[in-house]
Amino acid sequence: MKQMILKAMDLMMADYYGEPPATFTVARNKRFSSVCLRALCAALILLGCSFVTPQALAAPQVLTLDDCLRIAAEKNRDIQKAREYAAYVQGRYVEERAAALPQLALNGGFGYARDESSRQMYGGKAPLQSSRSVDLTLGQPLFTWGKIGAAIRAAEVGLKTADEQLRLYRQGALRDVSVAFYDLLLARELHRLAEENLAQKKRHQEEARRKFATGVATDYDVLAADVEVENAAPDLIRAANTVRTGLDRLRFLLALDEEDVDVAGSLAAEPVSAPAFEEARAQALEKRPELGDQRLRIGIYGELVTIAEAENKPRLDLKGAAGWHQQELRDMTPSGRSEGLAWSAGVYLSFPFFDGLKSSGRTAQARSDLRTKQIEELKLRDSIALDVRTARNALVEAADVMQAVKSTVRQAQRLLQMAEKGFEYGVKTRLEVDDAQTSLLRAQTNLARASRDYHAARTNLQWSMGVLGEEAVQGVSVAISQKP
Repeated sequence: MKQMILKAMDLMMADYYGEPPATFTVARNKRFSSVCLRALCAALILLGCSFVTPQALAAPQVLTLDDCLRIAAEKNRDIQKAREYAAYVQGRYVEERAAALPQLALNGGFGYARDESSRQMYGGKAPLQSSRSVDLTLGQPLFTWGKIGAAIRAAEVGLKTADEQLRLYRQGALRDVSVAFYDLLLARELHRLAEENLAQKKRHQEEARRKFATGVATDYDVLAADVEVENAAPDLIRAANTVRTGLDRLRFLLALDEEDVDVAGSLAAEPVSAPAFEEARAQALEKRPELGDQRLRIGIYGELVTIAEAENKPRLDLKGAAGWHQQELRDMTPSGRSEGLAWSAGVYLSFPFFDGLKSSGRTAQARSDLRTKQIEELKLRDSIALDVRTARNALVEAADVMQAVKSTVRQAQRLLQMAEKGFEYGVKTRLEVDDAQTSLLRAQTNLARASRDYHAARTNLQWSMGVLGEEAVQGVSVAISQKP
């Protein structure tokens, strides 16, 4: 079929132009091959587009820091786990409270029995006895030497620990998300600097080749420029991978799975004066959720001591039952059967005054656990003070470094401009230009890292003071969020 079409095209063109068909064969074959190649490329493009999903074509979701913090508060796995802990302690409170409430149960049964020892009483033959019963039983503790009351109070304190646990995980998640956000901004900035550095190396490469072509540069200058371009490429590759890693970590903290996201923000900041250490420590000792949780747990362990001490003490219980009972004697002449309502009620005393010193051992364990928690509180207070001091020193250091490198960047930019102009006019060497480029890149990198460190240090100080993500209070927390 193809040959017939081509033959017809040759005859038509020969008839129109008055030339033999062989004249048009070569040109026709070239045109036909070109058309086929274009059609094949178009088909491949359309086929590739058919496999592209709408998600791949959609633009990434651009998030600001506020967006990240809002999503973290809703979806972060640690925060969700803390909310589930609140449901757990609520159930534990209901369980402990149940011990103080009446216990009701419905019991029923039937059975058969034969006792051969009673045959003398029934004329030499033991009867078959059957019984049926349905009872509603009641149990109510009246006095437990403070055991039930202590368990309920411990459960009530446990409800408050859920609030502190939620604050703890929320602040930790907001700290991690904020630092990951600033890390990603730093990675973006370093990637931009790597791109600019590579582009600048390529401009110098072109300038060296142009001078070599005009005879004012040697092949050494061209080779040196080529090497500089090749040495700048790995930095760009590593910077791009750092960006991808930062995005993966941010998605992990936000629980966004495979959603395509990006960030928008700036590392620029005006350093503020750090709060005094004594004020920051006082704020932390009041607001840190770990310390609040530890204080509550000390209260719980105090109640556990009361519970352990009541194990070998007297207790009173009210017990009662009411129902219907039926008794029947079979294999007897005449057979006997009786049925009717039955009830019982009474107050019962139990006093395990000697249990092999088991209660004393439990009490000693409970008191030891209480003292351990108190020691842990003291250690936690010291640890919090160390956290505040370290975070404050890091903030001061980052602010000082950022102020120092700001002027260095401006000077390095001016130095590079002078070196490039001098090299263009032949009064500066290739080495001087490379030194100026290296100085500028180092200064810009130091400024970006210092800005990131400042933001991270400020976030960490707020976390160490226990106020991250919460409403600003008068005093210390305001000092780190406003300019002096």
